[in-house]
Formats: sequence, C-alpha cells, structure tokens
Amino acid sequence: MDPDAVFVRQIEPHRAELRAHCYRMLGSVHDADDMVQETLLRAWQGRDRFEARSSLRHWLYRIATNRCLNALARRKSRRRLLPSAVDGPTNRMPEGRPAADLPWLEPWPDAVLENVADPSPGPAALYSRRESVRLAFVAAIQHLPPKQRAVLLLRDVLGWSAQEAALALKLSVASVTSALQRARGTLVERFPAGQPDRGHKGNPAEGRLIQRYVDAWESADLPGLVNLLQEEATLVMPPWTQWYRGRASIRRFLAWAFDWAWQSRKRATFRVVPASANGQVALALYFRGRGESQYHAHALQLPAWSGRTITGLTFFVGSKSFADLGLPLSLPVGARRSGRH
Repeated sequence: MDPDAVFVRQIEPHRAELRAHCYRMLGSVHDADDMVQETLLRAWQGRDRFEARSSLRHWLYRIATNRCLNALARRKSRRRLLPSAVDGPTNRMPEGRPAADLPWLEPWPDAVLENVADPSPGPAALYSRRESVRLAFVAAIQHLPPKQRAVLLLRDVLGWSAQEAALALKLSVASVTSALQRARGTLVERFPAGQPDRGHKGNPAEGRLIQRYVDAWESADLPGLVNLLQEEATLVMPPWTQWYRGRASIRRFLAWAFDWAWQSRKRATFRVVPASANGQVALALYFRGRGESQYHAHALQLPAWSGRTITGLTFFVGSKSFADLGLPLSLPVGARRSGRH
C-alpha cells in the first residue's frame, strides 16, 4: 500500500480527540475544526521527519497544541467569553441587538466523541474526558494565559509528565511546573469548593429536577420555574451581554420573556427536546406562534444544579448552536413531547 495512504489512515482515528483538545484551548468548535485541519496537514507535510521517538498520538497533540498557541497569539482576544466575564449582573431587560461581535464561548457537541475510543490518560490526569469539556471548566480555563492553558491541559487532562509537556511546548521543566501551579491557583480561585461541576448523570433526584424544569417551560409556569432556582442562581445568555444573578432578577427576566412570547410571538408556546452538550444535560428550547405549523429553534439551555435546586442557567440564544449539535431547526406540531429525563 502507498506509504502516504498508510500514514493518513494512521492519523485519521485521532481527529475527534484532537478536535476536543483544540476546543478546550480555543473555546470554539469552529476554530477547533480549523486547527485540526491545520494539525493533520502539518503532520502529513512533516511525516518524513516523524522519527517515532514518541507515540504518533503524542506527536499529533504536540502539533495541535502549538497550532492553537499560534492562533491565540494572532487573536485580538485570547479567550472566549460568557457574559459574566464582560460586565456585572443587571436588572435591565435585553434591548436592541445582541453583541454578536464578541468572541463568545461555544457549546461542545457531545456526539463527536460518543463512538471514539477513550485512550487512558496518564497517571497525573485530574479530569476525565467528560469533565474536561464541561462548560464551567472550559469557561474557567479561558481566563488562563495561553501557555498556562496549554500546560494545564497537557498535564491535568492528558496526564502528561512535566518532561513531556516541556518537550511539546519547548519550555524548561521548571517553567512547566511554575505555569501549572499558577494555572491551578486560578482554578482554585474560581472554584474554591474544588473541581467545577462534575454533573453526574443517572441520579433519579436530578432527573426529576430536570423534568420539573422541562414541564415548567412547556406549560409556561413562571412560579414553577422560579421555585426550582437556588437563591443566588445565575442566568447568562450569549450573545446578549445582559445576565442575571439571584432568583428575583431571574424571575423578572423570565416574566419579560414569557410576555415577549405571548405578545410579540402571538401567544407562543414552548417545546423542549433533551440533548447533550459539554458532557452534561442540555435542553433544546423551541417556540411556536399561534397558528404556526412548526416550532422554531430558540435557545440551547445548559442547566447546572446542586441537590434539588438549579444553580445556574446558560442559554445559547439562536439557531447556530442547534446546527452545531445536529439538532433540527424546526419541529412539526405533532412531534413527540420531551422524553423523561
């Protein structure tokens, strides 16, 4: 067989995990796709120089990490944002047009890695594959300088040794150790209780909580929604910069949103479809105006919870996230209602 064809077949199985790595580095599925293409092209161009002194997988991650660092160096902004990183919470309702020009953090489509073998991380890894794409984690590491971000991912997600990370990034072991300490320190500041939400699935109580949340949306039950929120819950909704903290503020926003659906959208009703993004429960929210034959994509919701209350809501408003996750942009009226969670 043609040696070039053999090489392509060897590197192709790593595409999906490299895409996840680039997503963690860049906070964008689309940027990650570009970086994976660059990585595989660079690997193919340098195939004659690959001396197998490390594994092919390590070599590809080394290329991908440095391509991401180069891309970040060219960016005006080196991190993807959630609204809570732009300004403080507000009681103002959204008006005008959303800030589409800001580099917003994007949700991650779980289906990308569903059927991909999960190589065992090194013994130093602190995060599993699912935990390392959680929205809270990816949002937190966006606050790290790019080199610290790369070191944290190589050491704590992939489980590489300090020597391996130093070789990949062309740094000294001492520099890698120092960068890792500073990166971990930043995460401790943002998550003083420990690692960001692990979001365990399969807990019956959590399933009931999410189903109550879904039922409240589909029946436009404002009191029911508010009663599920923790007192200091937050709600963010890129690309809108406005975000809300506290049950009272979120209640005012939801009341405004229901009024908008009732008045502007001709007594709109909602439909919620279960999905999965960033290794956690996601809910695709659709709306339908009175007399319309279809529900239309409105927002991808990622709830966070603790015990029996919801601690945070992230709404990715607009159809873009639906397309990225392979969700339909519309649903016929007769479509099956949301399944039990």
